[in-house]
Amino acid sequence: MSFNIQVTPLSERQAMIKQRRDESNDSGEIIYDFRGDTYKPDRIKLPIDVPVYRMENCRTFSKQQAEVARNDFSKDFFEKGQESTAAQQVQHEILTEMFKGTESVTPITSVLETEGQRESLLITSSGVVVNGNRRLAAMRELYFKEREDGLAEKRFSHVSCDVLPADTNHDEIDDIEADLQARPQTKLEYDWIGDARLVRRQIEKGRSSTEVANRLRRSKRDIENVLQSLEEAELYLSQWINKPGEYDLLLDGQQIFRDLPKAIAKKDDNLQDACRAIAWSIYENRNKVSGRVYHLNPAFGDLAFKVLENLEEALDLNDASEIEVDLDDFAIAIDSEDDTKKNYKAIIEALRNESTKDKTSDILIDVCESTIELEKGLDNEKAPLKTLQNANQKILSIDINSAGFNTLSNILKQIESIRTALVKFETSIQKRQQNEKPNTIG
Repeated sequence: MSFNIQVTPLSERQAMIKQRRDESNDSGEIIYDFRGDTYKPDRIKLPIDVPVYRMENCRTFSKQQAEVARNDFSKDFFEKGQESTAAQQVQHEILTEMFKGTESVTPITSVLETEGQRESLLITSSGVVVNGNRRLAAMRELYFKEREDGLAEKRFSHVSCDVLPADTNHDEIDDIEADLQARPQTKLEYDWIGDARLVRRQIEKGRSSTEVANRLRRSKRDIENVLQSLEEAELYLSQWINKPGEYDLLLDGQQIFRDLPKAIAKKDDNLQDACRAIAWSIYENRNKVSGRVYHLNPAFGDLAFKVLENLEEALDLNDASEIEVDLDDFAIAIDSEDDTKKNYKAIIEALRNESTKDKTSDILIDVCESTIELEKGLDNEKAPLKTLQNANQKILSIDINSAGFNTLSNILKQIESIRTALVKFETSIQKRQQNEKPNTIG
């Protein structure tokens, strides 16, 4: 059992907050970059059951969407649930899961139990929590615990709140959240989906990638990659596993979905679709991968063509043109008017077909790992040649006439050392050519 949410009616909250602001002589923490200036809010105390959680919280977006998908809630359950006791209760449960600590992070409740509330919540004039939702959930649980234990001193019966101006609008609240995320000293703990949603929301205001990058103190390239990653992740949910909206299934996929847009950028449409199928299948079956999943990223990047070639052979799909496949529900365009492009329909179908995908994914992972290992071996074989080519280029670029006279004797010593090394290399190469058969790999 946990804290029971009972939403105080909006008009009552507004009246209470206004009265307490009028009576307050305390000021809260300065808010920077607010309407082009700084703003010092009024600080008040409110009963712990009065503030309401902000539903448009990017930090909880993934879990909200998972709740909608799995509990058959209406799509706007949270969006329109700001004043709903039921939605606020579900949001409370989401937040209570989020404030629990890990092995490396101390739970918020432990800090609050020891130190009490040291940082005020930031709220609107109607009591919506802009910053501090997790802390409010934690304090509510601690208050519930104290009340159940019959403690006379209930430290969390009231909470300290800094109040924004009554005319603060939706966009300004979004910008405050973005600004808090941008500051290293106050950076919020978003999952990568929540962070991407925050970026997308800034773009949807009509701001350019450069403007959003400046606000969030990040690079334009990073902002664009975040948006592309979210699009690829949403395609995976809707087109590959048919679970649109279940964003919590993506939380382990930051690396693979951030690498995917760059990996497929310069490939033709057919190859892009095949690379997506490889990446999505790898991610869906990541529990089968030995080691870290991102080590297989070359399989849908630089080595994609070779992987597909090997996979086609391993799956015995060389006569793929004769196999009938139905990919009408695969929304990404697979057909191409350019008949010269390689057709990967059969491979994609084998990877996504429910009756074959389990076995096919095993083969895919084996092919990916073996192809990558083979390429590493070939790279090692070519390393001496590449090193000599680089050395040769550097030697040819030397302008001896620019050398100082006092360095000439040392230069001659270096030349003699190089000559000796080259004679040894040449002798070794000649012996190998006489005694070894050519390596025909690759």
